[in-house]
Amino acid sequence: MGGFFGVAKRDKCVNELFYGVDYNSHMGTKRAGMATVHNGIFCRSIHNIENTYFRTKFEGDLDEFSGSSGIGVISDTDAQPIIVNCHLGKFAIVTVGRINNIDNLENDLLAKGHHFCEHSYDIINPTEMISALISEGKDMVSGIENVFKSVKGSCSMLILMEDGSIIAARDRLGRTPITIGRKDDGEGFAATSETCAFPNLGFSIYANLGPGEIVRFDAEKMERLKEPEEEMQICAFLWTYYGYPVCEYEGRNVDEMRYKCGKDMAEKDGSKVDFVSAIPDSGIGMALGYSQGLGVPYKRGIVKYTPTWPRSFTPGTQERRELVAKMKLIPNRALLRDKKVIFCDDSIVRGTQLRDNVADLYECGAKEVHVRISCPPLIYPCRFLNFTASKSDLELITRRVIQKREGAHDRNLEAYATTGSPEYEAMVEDIRSGLGVTSLKFSSIENVVSAIGLPKCKICTHCFDGSSHD
Repeated sequence: MGGFFGVAKRDKCVNELFYGVDYNSHMGTKRAGMATVHNGIFCRSIHNIENTYFRTKFEGDLDEFSGSSGIGVISDTDAQPIIVNCHLGKFAIVTVGRINNIDNLENDLLAKGHHFCEHSYDIINPTEMISALISEGKDMVSGIENVFKSVKGSCSMLILMEDGSIIAARDRLGRTPITIGRKDDGEGFAATSETCAFPNLGFSIYANLGPGEIVRFDAEKMERLKEPEEEMQICAFLWTYYGYPVCEYEGRNVDEMRYKCGKDMAEKDGSKVDFVSAIPDSGIGMALGYSQGLGVPYKRGIVKYTPTWPRSFTPGTQERRELVAKMKLIPNRALLRDKKVIFCDDSIVRGTQLRDNVADLYECGAKEVHVRISCPPLIYPCRFLNFTASKSDLELITRRVIQKREGAHDRNLEAYATTGSPEYEAMVEDIRSGLGVTSLKFSSIENVVSAIGLPKCKICTHCFDGSSHD
């Protein structure tokens, strides 16, 4: 997916920028970058972080950065920030989102006389595309509105201006969040995708930007350049998977949501087990709630080896994804032997990782392995954010089951997406059987929405029910 951080202070900002971007590291594993501006001169650094961590790549660059304003990004797509000079002035820009119609936009802009410099594997850099769309405006606001009007998918952005001010613009439908923080001593403002960046850097939440809202801030003040829209489609996976436990979106804490989701689900579950465990890390909050709701202990039947292994679904090949998934999780044989256990996880995408985990649990002596998933089955691929590295609908385990049952992977989808329908029950049973688990239950959309605490119409649940739109 990706996450960004920007800060404007009265004094040098590089420390806050460095650690603020680092606090978004759980949002991506491919590329990262930072840019600052001082007396109108921009300084930029971009590194590949696929084989290491953000801090190790950027620590050696810090002395090169000067200035009191800067932006940075963790990206699972393109190399950024990019620095642009156009009729609107010089600026650096970072983006989070997905442009589904980038080829059409490229053709349109080339026909108008634009050119593009940033190419990788014959693909235009999406952030350069966003900057080109901005440059078509008569000012920054109309340029950003041109992005919102033109892009099919989503786009949130931070723009560092030549004068040191920062423009923050949230996606038109608010699919990704932007939160503004104010320095506790009153000496600056910051903007971030992930609020876990604020506490240790001395910021407190000042405002949550609404869908399509545009603001500009410097060290002294924040001004609104465009009012927020009413319609919102914030991604449900921010709570169930992506978000760090201490983060909050729209005032709803991530770990509190996961706990409530698990507790509410467990209160309807009559399973008799010895304890509840998590598939770490994103299953922990749910498992703690499940333990409370079911009235059985929480124990760590699987432990994640955290020092070296990043998120497992992002590597480019299936073979490497499966290797990382196996290496990073260590079953606790002493706790599992002869026990009946419920394991909580955030989702099942392809199913290969969980199947391997289950085989290891039985090999360690578990008597029964029950799996509980904090979201509904993923029936529809995400069209709005870069949620997984999936290249085909058939990489989803649900679509493979539907193909087997219906003769086509895209037939009768609404029925399979309806909790409790005969088709839904048959699909879940096929998945259970394929994984080799004793029982399998998914959360319902209603439970997810209730745990988040926002109206259903404001949450994107497209991957569960196909309900959202561009």
